Amino acid sequence: MSIELILFLAMIAVFAISCFTFKLPVSLAMVLASITGTLIAGKGIPIRHLVEGMFGYLDTILVIATAMIFMKVIQEIGTLNALSATIIKRFHKIPWLLLILLMFISMFPGMITGSSTASVLTAGSIVAPILMYIGIPMVETATIIALGGLCGMIAPPINIPAMIIGGGIDMPYVGFTIPLLLLTVPVAIFSVLFLGLKHVKKIDYDGIKSKIDFSAINEYGFRLYLPILLALFLMTMDKVLPNVFGLGMPLIFMISAVVGAFCGKKINFFTVSKKAITESLPVMGILMGVGMFIQTITLTGVRGFIVVNSLSLPPSLVYIAMAITIPLFGAVSSFGASSVLGVPFLMVFLAKNQIITGSAISFIAALGDLMPPTALAGIFAAQIVGMKNYTPVLKKSLIPALVIIIYSIVMIIFSKELGSLIY
Repeated sequence: MSIELILFLAMIAVFAISCFTFKLPVSLAMVLASITGTLIAGKGIPIRHLVEGMFGYLDTILVIATAMIFMKVIQEIGTLNALSATIIKRFHKIPWLLLILLMFISMFPGMITGSSTASVLTAGSIVAPILMYIGIPMVETATIIALGGLCGMIAPPINIPAMIIGGGIDMPYVGFTIPLLLLTVPVAIFSVLFLGLKHVKKIDYDGIKSKIDFSAINEYGFRLYLPILLALFLMTMDKVLPNVFGLGMPLIFMISAVVGAFCGKKINFFTVSKKAITESLPVMGILMGVGMFIQTITLTGVRGFIVVNSLSLPPSLVYIAMAITIPLFGAVSSFGASSVLGVPFLMVFLAKNQIITGSAISFIAALGDLMPPTALAGIFAAQIVGMKNYTPVLKKSLIPALVIIIYSIVMIIFSKELGSLIY
């Protein structure tokens, strides 16, 4: 048994024991696993490498922090609630279209923050009661908002797993928008219709109208949507005219958040910002831990060992190995799965289109947020609808999860042909 394999197994063991036995946060467990790796490798505790790794994803952390502030502002001023109320009012006579639009609302916070948890806790908490009002059972409702968080996490403009995978081979996060939309939108539509349409034959709008809050949209109207429109405009101009704008995602989110504070219900901007940062700290902590973990396996040669052994797998087994190992490792952290396993598998597929392949691998990695024991998206979704046990949500998620894996693999297989059409 090679020293690299011993190192890797020791790091995984320390990580698992820290998480599941001592119930430490994922971020601290990664720090302990990293230090274990450097000690066994005879490197001592290399502070420089640990700190360098910890700040390896600083750009992504800034995006998450500012995006969460923006998300919290538009939630507090009433934008998300107004959007749900408007959609219900206009599309209650077309159940399939209503379900799809509610699914897109569930995805939106994940698209902005790159976090399925943020998506479930914000838009999910607003959409879940509406789904139950129109006749969808509790378990299916929880599953829909969990999958909405997952699809939103992978959809553009912010996809943290893709950023992590791309960073592993020095591939900039550019050109991902269309592949990510092609991956997530069809799966999101399939999932919500598969789980919900059979329960929504005819919607009793008069019966649910009294349960939905229309106050924000009645009082502030179109103003509520200005921060979202401003953010989309600035993001577009940042791509079209980078020399003129060149603001960057963090500044775009902050400008839009400040504008949003004057577009709806009165809020204390600093209180809302503090709350947003507090809620995003676990995700930012995980990214710091992931960076430290990656720096350690690079320093000790473990990363090279994983890459070499991944490359040596027979082609027929690569897809099976990827479909099994990435979601299972993602049970610990989808970000960790993206960096530890996503990067090696991307290198296996160097002959394919790298952007489309990286996008597809990130979608498979996102399934980690449904995998027990952590299962952040699934557990929070179950809690929001009032379920004490998460297991029924996991069972309902199996078919959509298989669809995600198979569809992602098909995208990888035909990535060169798709790439020639897209680019």
